[in-house]
Amino acid sequence: MIERKLASIRKIKELLPIEGADAIEVAVVDGWKVVTKKGEFKPGDLCVYFEIDSFLPIEEDFEFLRKSSYKKMGDLEGFRLKTIKLKGQVSQGLCLPLSILENDSDMKIGISQQPWGDQLQLGPWDDAILIEEGTDVTDYLHVLKYEPPIPAELSGKVKGGFPSFLRKTDEERVQNLEEQFLKLNYRSDHKFYVTEKLDGSSATFYFRNGQFGVCSRNLELLETPDNTFWKVARELKIEEKLGSLGINICLQGELIGEGIQGNPYKIKGHTVKFFNAFDIDNNKKLVMREFVELIEKLEFDYVPFLGLDFLLPHTVEGMLQWAEGKSGLNPNTEREGVVIRSYDMSISFKAISNKFLLKNEK
Repeated sequence: MIERKLASIRKIKELLPIEGADAIEVAVVDGWKVVTKKGEFKPGDLCVYFEIDSFLPIEEDFEFLRKSSYKKMGDLEGFRLKTIKLKGQVSQGLCLPLSILENDSDMKIGISQQPWGDQLQLGPWDDAILIEEGTDVTDYLHVLKYEPPIPAELSGKVKGGFPSFLRKTDEERVQNLEEQFLKLNYRSDHKFYVTEKLDGSSATFYFRNGQFGVCSRNLELLETPDNTFWKVARELKIEEKLGSLGINICLQGELIGEGIQGNPYKIKGHTVKFFNAFDIDNNKKLVMREFVELIEKLEFDYVPFLGLDFLLPHTVEGMLQWAEGKSGLNPNTEREGVVIRSYDMSISFKAISNKFLLKNEK
């Protein structure tokens, strides 16, 4: 699985004015729009872009965020970036000049002469980091992903890390795929379908060589009487049903209900809505038709389907607007967003509703 680039080198594609604002403007970075100080950048400049959900360390360079973004994550203190609105403009993330990388007296950005042309590098020169569009500087700047507190009944007792023979569930956001997204509009060899992205907790259940396992997003969990993942597994008879198939198989879905993300769907108790099935032996996801047939055969529920033979909007902005809407599980709540997948499962990405983010990010 490719780790998320929370902090990376990006290019300022264009700058847009904000009506009624003299000191700030909008920087467009790939599919993201970020409010910045007017005049700090010009189109074509490289910058360090920090995505929403970044948890920045307590350092002098980030102290300007203290009033708006200070947060604790467990015992760690830092600054959490989230979707905000300034002067009516949605802003997602943070753009800072490349000089933010010079956080050590020995670390200076300079030009390195190479046979194929000049390159921008961060010294010291015997172990330099190449500074180019796309460079991941998450670890260099000690940036973490912000994770909200997990209730004890969800965290449970850990059996081990996420199994290496499975794949984690985390599609890339459409804003990071603008170039690829635009190319898909001109391809006719892929058919897409859309499902609702539910606001819960990622759950994975597998049956492999006679062994049944239950996982949260990042960990495999031991069975304990008070663990919600395991209680749902037992209530739905997931082990028995997967074992009856006679194959090594994994199901992935969203655990929802009381005590999970505020229970926006007003569900009594807990349940799982599935969105993926994974053939362990052949290391591949089941295609859409196979997945639906399997879930119906096992008498489980899948996430709400919002569209078949879905035609992609022409722009990322259009995709984000399409992501907004009411939940298929509760018409009184905004949906978190949507997940778009090709029928053959070779392409998938998500679009998170900005309306949901502005209302729900704490």
